[in-house]
Amino acid sequence: MRPLTEEETKSMFEKLSKYIGENIKLLVDRPDGTYCFRLHNDRVYYVSEKILKLATNIAREKLISLGTCFGKFTKTQKFRLHVTALDYLAPYAKGFGVAAKSTQECRKLDPMAIVVFHQADIGEYIRHEESLT
Repeated sequence: MRPLTEEETKSMFEKLSKYIGENIKLLVDRPDGTYCFRLHNDRVYYVSEKILKLATNIAREKLISLGTCFGKFTKTQKFRLHVTALDYLAPYAKGFGVAAKSTQECRKLDPMAIVVFHQADIGEYIRHEESLT
């Protein structure tokens, strides 16, 4: 496990800011302690500093994962978010949707056209499965 480089941090924070904006600060400085991002095998983990200090006793080759996997870096060094990050991003989210059409196209569409893909549907279904009718 190692801290992210400046380039990696910038790439990851740009991706996160698309979803939660300025609330990235709230992920690091939480009321229950300080959390940080660490890189291990091209994956970025979100872990508390208390747990991180305890994990220093484990050899790097023996460590499989630590904390919550937020995403990974591809071979071209682009950051991809994982589904496991949803629980941490959802409280600060602006809304998990990606536009499928531009504003100009939306004005000309019929009422049954798809404008936004909602990416959190499966996670919401699993979390609220009992209460759905």
